[in-house]
Amino acid sequence: MGNNRTLCRRQNLLIAGFVAFFALCASIQFARAEDPALVVGPNECAECHKKETSIWQKTHHFSTFRDLPRTKEATEIAEKMGIRRIKSDSACLNCHFTEKLEDGKPEPIAGIACESCHGSGKDWYKVHSGFSGKKEGQETPDEIKARWAKSEAAGMIRPSMIYTLARNCFSCHLVPDEKLVNVGGHAAGSAFELVAWSQGEIRHNTWYNKGASNPAASTERQRMLFIVGRIAELETALIGVSKATTKADYALKMATRANNARKVMASLAKLLPDAPELMEIAQIGAKAGLKLNNEAELKDAAGKISVLGLKFANAYDGKAFAAVDKYLPAPDKYKGTVSN
Repeated sequence: MGNNRTLCRRQNLLIAGFVAFFALCASIQFARAEDPALVVGPNECAECHKKETSIWQKTHHFSTFRDLPRTKEATEIAEKMGIRRIKSDSACLNCHFTEKLEDGKPEPIAGIACESCHGSGKDWYKVHSGFSGKKEGQETPDEIKARWAKSEAAGMIRPSMIYTLARNCFSCHLVPDEKLVNVGGHAAGSAFELVAWSQGEIRHNTWYNKGASNPAASTERQRMLFIVGRIAELETALIGVSKATTKADYALKMATRANNARKVMASLAKLLPDAPELMEIAQIGAKAGLKLNNEAELKDAAGKISVLGLKFANAYDGKAFAAVDKYLPAPDKYKGTVSN
């Protein structure tokens, strides 16, 4: 019996180790959620999500498909990078467009679309919209739970998965390409803050009221978005610094952003002592060396922060975090015009 217990403990430790390892591996990549071979395209989503699609079509996420290649700034960056066609180069495609496999070849089909945030849909879009083989409203609670579990397992990123969503946002709003910045002159990132941007023009909280309105997220969710966004910013900024190899604009901008993110996390840890994950994250960030050619150490720190960020996002609902309310952006600070 004792040997069996020991074997079980070892197996549990091994499983836990694999879970942590894969979480760390997932955290050190700068990439959005979509895979061209698995992308179905926004038209499939629009069949059910008509209101959400209508809102998307009024955003910069939508218009980048048409407008970006025509801008002077994009043309100048492309010339400096030696890019002949913006819609065919990965330096541009990875963040500004959605690609789908057409005749065995990835082709840009839209701007930043549904699957850019919610994951490539081929393996889950029919599952999540199938209502367990019944009509909407006829499923049992267990069937609903099982359907969502299958959708998530197949790659769907749901609105409740805020840390994963936040990392998707930062993977593009914090530009992880040294050459693109130093040679092309591309900005090293935008002044992205998760609450202000998620509650602005891209907001589409319309599904559960059948399109009657598009309300802002609850105060509790905004608190979580604010904190989670800061954690994701620190993680991705550290990864950004890890890509720096030369003392130039990219390295300076990434190190500055990472250092600012560390200071914010230290402040949040003091402000919210009942969430110990924040102090752990702050301490890991503080120890990471913001220097050139330090990829291994910085990715290791980012991986640990990612695991803690996921843990934090899953453990709390924002109700106990009223201390951050004074830092939440007011509606007039939201990015872009909200559509209803």
